Amino acid sequence: MFKKGFLLILLIFKFSSPLLAEGNLPYIDNKPIHFGFSLGINSLDFGIKSTQDSIGGKVYNADVSMLIPGFSVGIISDLRLNRYLNLRFTPTLHFGERKLTYISKSDSTSSSISITSVPVCLPIYIKYSSQRKGNYRPYLLCGAGVSIDLGRNKENPILLQPIDFYTEFGVGCDLYFLFFKMAPELKFSIGFNDLFTPLDQRNAGQISNENEKYSNALSKLTSRMLTLTINFE
Repeated sequence: MFKKGFLLILLIFKFSSPLLAEGNLPYIDNKPIHFGFSLGINSLDFGIKSTQDSIGGKVYNADVSMLIPGFSVGIISDLRLNRYLNLRFTPTLHFGERKLTYISKSDSTSSSISITSVPVCLPIYIKYSSQRKGNYRPYLLCGAGVSIDLGRNKENPILLQPIDFYTEFGVGCDLYFLFFKMAPELKFSIGFNDLFTPLDQRNAGQISNENEKYSNALSKLTSRMLTLTINFE
């Protein structure tokens, strides 16, 4: 999926060149404060630690078997610090899903379970921009934030904690058009918290004995997310 995203960025660079006149919006980066919005796709992942305990005579290894694309939408607030540095606050709503696959070490049988998440992410970034060249200006991002998962399903065998703190870094490039600035941006975030809720710390009365293995095979889950967005400012 994200290979296609990189190709999309390259195509934007290629086909925007003849459309852009040298020096579009020459003073837009001098504004002390400006706003915008972002649209994009995401892919949620886990850092996983399995218990390696015997469950019904089997030991399971869990992994995210496939990356499922989700949708992201956010609001951009940007404060100019100096010619090269900006402070950004970009609250973003993500719709995503993870598919966990459990493989038995003894007989290689497998089973899967899906976990839906709707995290609201509240990050603060430092944006470092290079010298502008014509209508292009590459930049780097780094920052941290808190996320609140609005999509927790308490009936799912895997229950995630609602709050997570994370760090994030990324790369992008501002493209200056006649009336607006657009930027393809790729970011990767790593969560700090253990999101996994063990069965003995939740109401697991509606979970069947068969499905308890999905929780009992895990000891720790941490969040990972890759996001490809197009920013409009």
